[in-house]
Amino acid sequence: MATRRPIVAGNWKLHGSRQTSRALAVAVAEGLAGIDLGPARLRGENPPLEVLLCPPFVYLAELAELVAASHLRLGAQDVAVEEAGAFTGEVAAAMLRDVGCRYVITGHSERRALFGDTDERVAGKVLAALRAGLSPILCVGETRAERDAGDTLTVVRRQLQVVLEALDSGQVSAAERQMMSVAYEPVWAIGTGLTATPADAQAVHADIRATVGRRDATMASALRVLYGGSVKVSNAKDLFAMQDIDGGLIGGAALLAGEFVSICKAAAS
Repeated sequence: MATRRPIVAGNWKLHGSRQTSRALAVAVAEGLAGIDLGPARLRGENPPLEVLLCPPFVYLAELAELVAASHLRLGAQDVAVEEAGAFTGEVAAAMLRDVGCRYVITGHSERRALFGDTDERVAGKVLAALRAGLSPILCVGETRAERDAGDTLTVVRRQLQVVLEALDSGQVSAAERQMMSVAYEPVWAIGTGLTATPADAQAVHADIRATVGRRDATMASALRVLYGGSVKVSNAKDLFAMQDIDGGLIGGAALLAGEFVSICKAAAS
């Protein structure tokens, strides 16, 4: 892995209760206490590994208080494009920031497929997050049919280019651009047990960095690109060893404290 500080983010999706969410957060924090992140961790200063928990919206504020003394950080699973108004059921970026979030997932394939998020709407969510001081994790990835047709890079580049164009037109500063991360999540690997080989994942990650680099070389060098799609203890170390893979966006395994902590240890090694 390069010198970019890796991230491991646990996407809890639509799972848990108040009680189980608290228990999971505590168990992860206790499990990570054994990872040597150096004295910076105790001062809350840029630890060499960032670990995020992304619970359902309703548990964010309570978990923010629970993990405040730890090095865990919170992310939301989605965000509204709009800042305020008559948008029933939506949650604005400023609201997420207000309750203690630092990160937000944008463009997850489930939001795209089940809730109609277009590339353009995802780009709007990225801009909304950045304007509120949140770090967006932009998800990109192809379906099985697109992969079988040889369209993986075409699809990923399209999803990425729409966001990059929005950053340009939205007059986003260099510092704000570097707050964004990208998660490559092949749709065919999410929750299926199938995983891209480390070499295949590395090839897509390298292309993501190159695509960004054609517009902004500084952003590309700093950009953290995560892999997601049935990451587990058995494959995490090999995936994270790739040059352009800077951590993981973890789904099912994030609901098991021991498994998730082991994946974090693989990223920290």
